[in-house]
Amino acid sequence: MPPENPNQPNPAPLPTAPLAYENSDFLDSPDGRSLRILAEYNEPMARFRRERIQDTVVFFGSARFRALDVASHELELLDNTGSVAPAPESEQPARDPEETSELRHKRAEAAVEMARYYEDARSLARLMTEWSKSLPGRRHRFVITSGGGPGIMEAANRGAWEAGGKTIGLNIMLPFEQQPNPYITPALNFNFHYFFMRKYWFAYLAKALVVFPGGFGTLDEMFELLTLDQTHKLSKPITIVIYGSSYWKNVVNLEMLADKGAIAVKDLDLFQFADTPEEAFAILKEGLTRNHLDAEASRSDPWSPGAPVPEGPAPSAQELLGPDIAQTRPEAGSRK
Repeated sequence: MPPENPNQPNPAPLPTAPLAYENSDFLDSPDGRSLRILAEYNEPMARFRRERIQDTVVFFGSARFRALDVASHELELLDNTGSVAPAPESEQPARDPEETSELRHKRAEAAVEMARYYEDARSLARLMTEWSKSLPGRRHRFVITSGGGPGIMEAANRGAWEAGGKTIGLNIMLPFEQQPNPYITPALNFNFHYFFMRKYWFAYLAKALVVFPGGFGTLDEMFELLTLDQTHKLSKPITIVIYGSSYWKNVVNLEMLADKGAIAVKDLDLFQFADTPEEAFAILKEGLTRNHLDAEASRSDPWSPGAPVPEGPAPSAQELLGPDIAQTRPEAGSRK
């Protein structure tokens, strides 16, 4: 034992070490990445269960247009997909008929077209929600889901909100300022860091997909779901509607892929085109009924009895499974 040094001061008291799950330095570090990924799986799952969500209908489409006055086809072009900042004035749709910029004239023509698609997405989401609300069961069926931003995403959430239904927004953190649209059900407003976790939740609950005109993000999401369906990686049938045939047939020639042998001819049956909300709704209703509602009725699915969806949040796993799952004793100021 070393001799005591009378001139050496006693060490200062140490502060209490943070709990591991409250240690932001660790959670935000590369070592905490696996926990962050797991959180983007478990936290949405807990909320979907609490809100009694069984499955979804996903809307994809452009997020670069913000509705200013949809009735008069007045839209503002955003600087980036989902951004709250507008694009430069030189790229905005022309509002003055005397405007001479060719780009602004093209933007004005596109604004009229995109305003129509905005209204169509809004109408289709309203039709879908009015129908799905009439379906009996212990969970909400075919809940309208979008990426949570402006443009077509806002239109989808807005139509569902106007019909009085729950509606989901799966937003993503991006390097520029953004915000969720106001029509998302607050308890179903999500924000993801990892693109692949956001895509997982788009695909995991979806029983149908509607692809409205859009850009890189829309193409990416559409082809990912088509590939999963083509390769039979989805565990359930999915109805895919590509909305706006004139737009999409100018953007990508899917028939050419089949003609050149890049895809099988039968792969063209994985999707259907639609050009009106009523046409798209008929395709969705027929596909969802045939692939899911009729199948559930034939096997007496326990989640689809005749009773309406109960009011209030669903019980937690602990409440369902009983007292055998014990809570840890809460310390002062800590989580349970």
